Amino acid sequence: MTGTTRERTVVAGPTRETGRVLLPRLVRRLVAAAVVAVLLVVAGTAVSIWWTARQDDRPQSDVIVVLGASQFDGRPSSVFKARLQHARALWEDGIAAQVVTVGGSRPGDRTTEAEAGAAFLEERGVEVVAVPEGRNTLESLEAVDGLMREHGWHTAVLVTDPWHSLRSRTMARDQGMVAETSPTRAGPSVRTRGTQLRYIARETAAYLYYRVLGRSGEAGPSAV
Repeated sequence: MTGTTRERTVVAGPTRETGRVLLPRLVRRLVAAAVVAVLLVVAGTAVSIWWTARQDDRPQSDVIVVLGASQFDGRPSSVFKARLQHARALWEDGIAAQVVTVGGSRPGDRTTEAEAGAAFLEERGVEVVAVPEGRNTLESLEAVDGLMREHGWHTAVLVTDPWHSLRSRTMARDQGMVAETSPTRAGPSVRTRGTQLRYIARETAAYLYYRVLGRSGEAGPSAV
């Protein structure tokens, strides 16, 4: 009797070893995608900061707000002075009838940033309201928002350094202000390309910190 031998084709299914190989690959791809996404967000934020820094929006407004910077016993630092001089030029151009200076003090200071800035401008014939509050940008703008609501003001032009423009404008708008920025083009923050890159890097981190946590990451007065 002649027998017929049948050959069986066995298709192997996924093995445990195959699963062990695929899982690390999937994890690596997810991690890579997350890293790329973070890099894109960081790069996009840096570009936005650079772009906003190049703009100079100065519509007719209720107030010109000068954000504080270091002062030394009533004398504005070079950074602060550049902002104050720019605000004075805007005031003389009729952008707003009222200038507001804002900023608190460090322990041991005899005056505040707001008061030092107001004195500097008043000596030059500018009408100023000082808001001596705020340990950082967010607190300062919250104080300014309270003043604006009290007086029925709604629109503001913010004067600060170019690289600080996006974050300060975002914070002001989050308070409900109709805010634009007119950054100074003078002072230490714009002197060299290296300095500009450092400021952009710092502001990128500070802006993302605010967007994620809703807080200002600055340490105190003069830390914009």
